[in-house]
Amino acid sequence: MNSQTNTPDLILHHALITTLNRAQPTASALAIADGRFVAVGGDAEVMALAGPSTRVIDLHGRRVLPGLIDNHLHIIRGGLNYNMELRWDGVRSLADAMAMLRQQVAITPSPQWVRVVGGFTEHQFAEKRLPTIEELNAVAPDTPVFLLHLYDRAILNGAALRAVGYTKDTPEPPGGQITRDAAGNPTGLLLAKPNAAILYATLAKGPKLPFEYQLNSTRHFMRELNRLGVTGAIDAGGGSQNYPEDYAVIQKLADDDQLTIRLAYNLFTQKPKAEKDDFLQWTRGSTYKQGNDYFRHNGAGEMLVYSAADFEDFRQPRPDMSPDMEGDLEDVVRILAENRWPWRMHATYDETISRALDVFERVNQDIPFDDLHWFFDHAETISERSIDRIAALGGGIAVQHRMAYQGEYFVERYGPGAAEATPPLARMLEKGARVSAGTDATRVASYNPWVGLAWLITGRTVGGLRLYPQRNCLDRETALRMWTEYVTWFSDEEGKKGHIQVGHLADLIVPDRDFFACTESEIADISSEMTIVGGKVVYGAGRFADLDEATPPPAMPDWSPVRRYGGYGAWADRSVQSQVRVAAPAACGCAHACGIHGHDHATAWSSRLPISDLKSFWGALGCACWAV
Repeated sequence: MNSQTNTPDLILHHALITTLNRAQPTASALAIADGRFVAVGGDAEVMALAGPSTRVIDLHGRRVLPGLIDNHLHIIRGGLNYNMELRWDGVRSLADAMAMLRQQVAITPSPQWVRVVGGFTEHQFAEKRLPTIEELNAVAPDTPVFLLHLYDRAILNGAALRAVGYTKDTPEPPGGQITRDAAGNPTGLLLAKPNAAILYATLAKGPKLPFEYQLNSTRHFMRELNRLGVTGAIDAGGGSQNYPEDYAVIQKLADDDQLTIRLAYNLFTQKPKAEKDDFLQWTRGSTYKQGNDYFRHNGAGEMLVYSAADFEDFRQPRPDMSPDMEGDLEDVVRILAENRWPWRMHATYDETISRALDVFERVNQDIPFDDLHWFFDHAETISERSIDRIAALGGGIAVQHRMAYQGEYFVERYGPGAAEATPPLARMLEKGARVSAGTDATRVASYNPWVGLAWLITGRTVGGLRLYPQRNCLDRETALRMWTEYVTWFSDEEGKKGHIQVGHLADLIVPDRDFFACTESEIADISSEMTIVGGKVVYGAGRFADLDEATPPPAMPDWSPVRRYGGYGAWADRSVQSQVRVAAPAACGCAHACGIHGHDHATAWSSRLPISDLKSFWGALGCACWAV
């Protein structure tokens, strides 16, 4: 046993613990004191440390993993808006999604919008399509509906078009397209051609939550992440996320000790053509690593300069970066290197990465980067040459599972051969590059880490398309390290977290099934039954529900979609849904509209009542669906 002498606050025993500590890969018990692991080993040795006030939890053979850390999550921006968003993450059919939308429209008061803001793809639906504008207008004739699909398009119903003021006389926006009918009137379809500025700008026109509601919203988003086993993240900034104004909510929660996610944040430039001024100002007023183990500064990015932003819309041709890119980028990188701020840089295509590396190598000659923990984000089409150049400069590559949501579009444009290494995951690791994984949630992909882990392991999109041959897929342990141990370099926290190891921060999860024993098809459906951050149970479900120490108050406002649907996969109890689906469509002779059969029974199973209650309720109305 590896231990310290502190009397534990908490002991977990009779467990299957995957530590990721190569010196002690497995254990059956662990002890926590003062927010850190103080013992990891066998049951007898660890239980001997218990004192009269030690809480002891018998896990009855359950798997324990280190807490997951997302290397690229827009958690600050996402938290400000989470309670207003209807999430289609994980919804398996368009019929179900539209049933959710219809119900949300019915309870959303004027002048609020119903927003479905990313985290899904049409390919996840059984129907393999998005709703039409006519379908949106039918379910919401008077309530504005804004639907964002990845970063390629937005669909607005007629009420939303009226709310944002787009008319026949609205000029075409720079970098985007408002599609129009034969008379020149906007149809409701907005296209990102060649960038997503029109999508951001339109979404920004919607109502915002007041400060107190944003606090509540952020707590609910963190709880949703905790439910999925996330204990830490690096926030990548975001468009229209102003510093320090839009950081006030997360700072307040940090000051009040209400963070349940450890958060390292990057500062994202806000002013095209004035990026140098942003970073001059911020480096004068902020210090790298300022903060604590729960909330700390992590440098610059992911946007460093707008002239280097190659948006990842694979439905459009690869954009050519401005000839000003190198000069703009060098000005900023020199400021960062001089102030010893690391940075992260959004880069989808190798052509962008190569040009940026020319700049980085030139600055490094004058101001050696040494141990600055800088890195590229995304890097879907990165070349082996660029991987070698990054490694030589001491940088890293942060990958995200965007291809799980956009892989079909990449294949349509470039072919299946080109898609086989987008990005070249296994090759990066073979070459010894620093690599880690995350989501880029909440808009371009879902925040569910298990979808990301499934993508790393199976090489499949959420729509089921096999993108990668086995040689570019990862084994389960390596994929898990990509979400734990390997992320810590990217926030310069190596040796502090990412393992279940004496001295590390006590962050762990008890998943609802064994990650190492379940089938590959089950991985994306994993959630956590108990999540611990700093020795505190921040999420508990099932037999661990009574241990939960961080339940937030109900979601605000009272019409919030979070109250009815929750987050990823929580909108309908999967056991209820699976039992309903065993009934053939012909068996349903009801007049009550069953969403499962193309009608509208979603009110039943989204209520999350016990199956027996649902059967009794709908059976009393003569619905044969529940005779299963």
